[in-house]
Amino acid sequence: MPTLRRKRDEAPETTELEEAAAEEAASRGVSRRQLMAMAGGSVALGAFLAACGDDDSGSSGNTTPDSSDGSDSSMGDNSTAQFGEGDLGIMNYALTLEYLETAFYADVAKSGLFKGADLETIRKFGSQEAEHVAALTAAIKGAGGKPAPKPKTEFPLNNAQQVLRLASTVENLGAAAYLGQAGKIKSPKVLAAALSIHSVEGRHAAALNTLLGKTPVPDGPFAQPAQASMVLNAVQPFIVG
Repeated sequence: MPTLRRKRDEAPETTELEEAAAEEAASRGVSRRQLMAMAGGSVALGAFLAACGDDDSGSSGNTTPDSSDGSDSSMGDNSTAQFGEGDLGIMNYALTLEYLETAFYADVAKSGLFKGADLETIRKFGSQEAEHVAALTAAIKGAGGKPAPKPKTEFPLNNAQQVLRLASTVENLGAAAYLGQAGKIKSPKVLAAALSIHSVEGRHAAALNTLLGKTPVPDGPFAQPAQASMVLNAVQPFIVG
């Protein structure tokens, strides 16, 4: 079985998957630089909402120019509005990303590419993402909203190393997505819960980065956020139908 361990000084090679992802991103208006920036960051607005019974569904009115590297230092991107207004839209955006993560880990667990402790870790990550889905779904309903529908998904699962690279990209992207919405959340309880889950997603990403011989903190001392529009473009290739 392919080992998950990789020598720390062994530079990761660019895979066909990464090249395909970059080409797909470029075709959707996301530059290679932006994609790599997003891959350095933690999906989830996860369980996010065990603590959010009294979420207010307002929207932030802050707007500033978007940064050129694709990070959402601004509040200008309003792509979460397609999922609902204000905090409710952000929660449904997060739920959609959590659906993807949960489906990904479920498919990996069934792929036969991993066994033993490696498989157990994959199942644990998947179980945590599934808890995020359940908590978000309950929170959205509790706020009087309708949970976003679960998309059909398909992931390239050709070999263990490829899967690890994709998992790392997904988790880093998720953390960046979380951070991109932090300044827009109006409910203090939603924000507090989001930050607690962001930490878990960041730890997933750090563990996977380390297994791949990459730095666990690719952004350095300050994590970089990502706009919702860029995140949704990046995950679009995995949504089918």
